[in-house]
Amino acid sequence: MSNISLIIEERAADIGNFMVGRLLPFKQKRAVGPFVFIDHMGPAALNDHENLDVPPHPHIGLSTLTYLFEGSIMHKDSIGSEIEIKPGAVNWMTAGKGVVHSERTPEYLRNSDKNLHGLQIWVALPKELENSDPSFTHIDADKIPQWNDNGLEIKLIAGKAFGKESPVPVHSNLYFIEIKSSKAQKVNIGKDLFGESALYILEGTIKSDGNTYDPKQILVATDSKLCEFEIGENSTVYIFGGEPFPEERYINWNFVSSDKEVLRQARQDWIDQKFPKVPGENDFVPYPNFKLK
Repeated sequence: MSNISLIIEERAADIGNFMVGRLLPFKQKRAVGPFVFIDHMGPAALNDHENLDVPPHPHIGLSTLTYLFEGSIMHKDSIGSEIEIKPGAVNWMTAGKGVVHSERTPEYLRNSDKNLHGLQIWVALPKELENSDPSFTHIDADKIPQWNDNGLEIKLIAGKAFGKESPVPVHSNLYFIEIKSSKAQKVNIGKDLFGESALYILEGTIKSDGNTYDPKQILVATDSKLCEFEIGENSTVYIFGGEPFPEERYINWNFVSSDKEVLRQARQDWIDQKFPKVPGENDFVPYPNFKLK
């Protein structure tokens, strides 16, 4: 019997001046553990007059995790953080009761050709932390645990697994793992995982129960403890998941909460521009024209 309960295909989504591949949420699967949203950015080749410019926009009730494969993004937020993220590093921003941030091509790259490729992820907060003060942490690439296991190159980008812990300050039991392999081989890591689990194929292939799966697919496991598959040569996959929360999480635009009334208030506060400002930024992303479901 297959351990794959759902296959999610990457879908195009427009985030303003940039197209992304949306992976979560999905109609039949709104979350995997505490992970409620995943966008695959790029790969995009930007010429000397094309730049990433996502103006200030708000979040509540979640942590954002930005992880780049190529390129660079300048992060600025209403807490006062201003830092450039490069491939292999992690930006972890916890919105709590409310934060605003912008994401742009750094100034020194704006007039040159460049590439941009990465993942942007939202992790819901435990109910007791949904109204906490916002915070921001940047973890350099060389601080992320990484090791070789029988030819597998493994990184523990966030959370706990394999008896190790990432320095990314997560707020619940979760894991976000990168596995690369230059050769085809079996992978069996179910004993190190817990809760709900899913696998995203960035490049290469995965074989499971006689089926072959290609890039731009998320495979959702029926049981994380049965996480066994064959990774193809020159493949890169990301495994993510953890313990789900007892309460449902609702998403409205950039807001996440266990309480729909909190979402409505956040929407109105952004329309009324009551959120804190990003220093030095005057423009903003307006609230889109749709109703809360």
